[in-house]
Amino acid sequence: MITAPSPVKTIRVVAAVIEREGRYLITQRRGSAVLPLLWEFPGGRVEEGESDAAALQREMLHRLGAGVAVGTLISFVNHTYESYVVDLHLYECVLTHDSLAALAVNDFRWVRSDAFEQYPFTPADEASMSKLLGES
Repeated sequence: MITAPSPVKTIRVVAAVIEREGRYLITQRRGSAVLPLLWEFPGGRVEEGESDAAALQREMLHRLGAGVAVGTLISFVNHTYESYVVDLHLYECVLTHDSLAALAVNDFRWVRSDAFEQYPFTPADEASMSKLLGES
């Protein structure tokens, strides 16, 4: 008997693209996280019934202790991993204050886009950067 493959779980994720003086804020995932120690734009999973803006504000506060004003959607990437699919929505955001702390991330940096290749990014973020930089 042939069984149908189980449906692949899709996870909606939001991330903040925050630019300041030609540099972008990126964060490094914790060593205990899925895709450990890879870099990404800050953000996280959207919970059931939560808006993208509310999720971004919650995740930024949790991960970096930062408040953000969420702007327009600037990119969308659908990326298939081995056991799930990520729908990544990137929003242009502005920090509402300059104080940042690595609360639930391993590290964070302000990086020029021409230096992105020096940081190993998650596959979904890699694809989104290519779109943002007009390389795809």
